[in-house]
Amino acid sequence: MAKGDHIYVKRPLGYTHHGIDCGDGTVIHFTGEPGTTTKAAASVARSMMSEFALDSIVHVRDYAKKDDPQVVIGRAESKLGSKEYHLVTNNCEHFATWCCTGRTASEQVRRVSSLTTSGAATATSLGTTAGAVSAVGSVAGVSAAGVMSGLGTAGGLVGGGAAAGPLVIAALPAAISIGAVQAGLRSDETLPEEENDARRDGRIASVAGAAAAGAGGMAAVAGMGAVAGTSAAGIASGLAAIGGLVGGGMVAGTVAVAAAPAVLAGIAGYGAYAISRRLRGVRQKKVIPPQAGLEGPPDTPEIEP
Repeated sequence: MAKGDHIYVKRPLGYTHHGIDCGDGTVIHFTGEPGTTTKAAASVARSMMSEFALDSIVHVRDYAKKDDPQVVIGRAESKLGSKEYHLVTNNCEHFATWCCTGRTASEQVRRVSSLTTSGAATATSLGTTAGAVSAVGSVAGVSAAGVMSGLGTAGGLVGGGAAAGPLVIAALPAAISIGAVQAGLRSDETLPEEENDARRDGRIASVAGAAAAGAGGMAAVAGMGAVAGTSAAGIASGLAAIGGLVGGGMVAGTVAVAAAPAVLAGIAGYGAYAISRRLRGVRQKKVIPPQAGLEGPPDTPEIEP
């Protein structure tokens, strides 16, 4: 670690806590009561490294563009005593990022928001598909005739028939899910090139995952039923077969096919991002923090990632 570094530790509940290394065995960060992780009435304070770490490994965030250490420390010290903490808009990560770059950002908030949006798109797809296919057709209801009528109406919006219906219904949730991944993995010029390359791979994989899920779903519909093909009988048979895998019928099969692109967009996007980071060797430097009462010089021993 070095003076002006953006450092963070992983907490047991799965989140990370961030601060600025002052280079003298102390850290400036948003904190509650000394020695605790509570953020009730949190304020920016200077703590000993051991109080910040709480026996956890300290990680150093890498930047491609970062301001001079004196500027970083100056910003951090200018906020000492500030009580403007907000979990979503001004948390400890926002603070540390601002100290280093002059702008606020929180990867934790961005990722959680992205995953929440992607999950909401999937849930919306699951919750509305059955209603949509049973309501928009000329034959209402969840009978085979009702489902096929609804799919035919939906497919007709793009000049297709019932075979295109599930993809039309899936389009909006998939687009929302893809958009959420694109936002969560957008490029950041202050971060290392390898990190941005991994994010690009995740964004591409999100689109590819949704497209593959859509194509795979339609192939399954055409091939899994007792009647193969994309005729009305083939689609009805295929959807019923897919629905039977989860203990349902045609409606369940339609929901599964329509929801798949939104689900795969998120899984493929973040999965590819994680794999790409590993393959590109993106690792945050880790150091062993000093023990309480034994704070020594700022150069603490490093350990391998």
